[in-house]
Amino acid sequence: MIRTRIAGTGSYLPEKVVTNQDLEKRIDTSDEWIRERTGIRRRHVAAEGETTSDMAVQAARRAMDAAGVSADDLDLVVVATTTPDKVFPATACIVQRKLGMAGGAAYDIQAVCSGFVYALDAADRYIRTGGGRNVLVIGAETMSRILDWDDRSTAVLFGDGAGAVVLQASDTEGIISTHIHSDGSLEETLHVPYGVSTGYDTLCGGKAFIVMQGNAVFRKAVSMLGEIAHETLDGNGIKKKELDWLVPHQANMRIITAAAKKFGLPMDRVVVTVDEHANTSAASIPLALDIAVRDGRIKRGELLLLEAFGAGLTWASALIRY
Repeated sequence: MIRTRIAGTGSYLPEKVVTNQDLEKRIDTSDEWIRERTGIRRRHVAAEGETTSDMAVQAARRAMDAAGVSADDLDLVVVATTTPDKVFPATACIVQRKLGMAGGAAYDIQAVCSGFVYALDAADRYIRTGGGRNVLVIGAETMSRILDWDDRSTAVLFGDGAGAVVLQASDTEGIISTHIHSDGSLEETLHVPYGVSTGYDTLCGGKAFIVMQGNAVFRKAVSMLGEIAHETLDGNGIKKKELDWLVPHQANMRIITAAAKKFGLPMDRVVVTVDEHANTSAASIPLALDIAVRDGRIKRGELLLLEAFGAGLTWASALIRY
């Protein structure tokens, strides 16, 4: 039986840092208010001219180095992003070019904050069905480009960054299962109201920013994350005590804490990085994963649960033997 394992991880954060104190100078907020409600201390913001693909390539190269593979070894590149470089081609194709990858395939997945787990689902199925042996999966976002920096309800929450994994075909256990869901009836709880086919250029004057119903998103997020955690473990006959680490989407600390409590998991088994890079959407899980792997928290052979929720609304999980 062909299985899929994570062979290497990588991540990248832009050099520019925006602290809570920086935001105090621009909007009606405070470091105390932001920390109390979100747990966030700072966020990284892409430099002028720095694109989603630029960050994706940096994270990809680090993951490839960790896995010991080159661009010639890759069969597929999947980029999860809601902030692509261009309308077309796919950011994955731009990444493919920048990496010097000839041939193979490349495409984007758009499931916002759940995008990386959606991409894992697709890549795992590709490998298991014999499509290829080495797949690069990236989550990368320049969320700062779709933020209204004068709106304190959203400006404090998001940041830019990228995370990546190299997946390889293996005969040992790796990705055990993936679970993906969506509910389009909840579209307007978290969205950007304009797009290419809905009058972006004429109706919004180029100001297509994130709009969020914060309380509704919080309630749904906690509920969805709790439900999908049980779905994943129950579906695989796994008990909570067997789980080594929960690697959640880094939305904000209140959601992470509430979801862990609802699931009955102690916080010392939850990977938390949101304080350092805020919500980086599709990049947040691979960023957190790479940081925890490189600082020694996550070790080979340990059992991980990745879970995410995002606009759509979408929610997703992956059970992985690292």
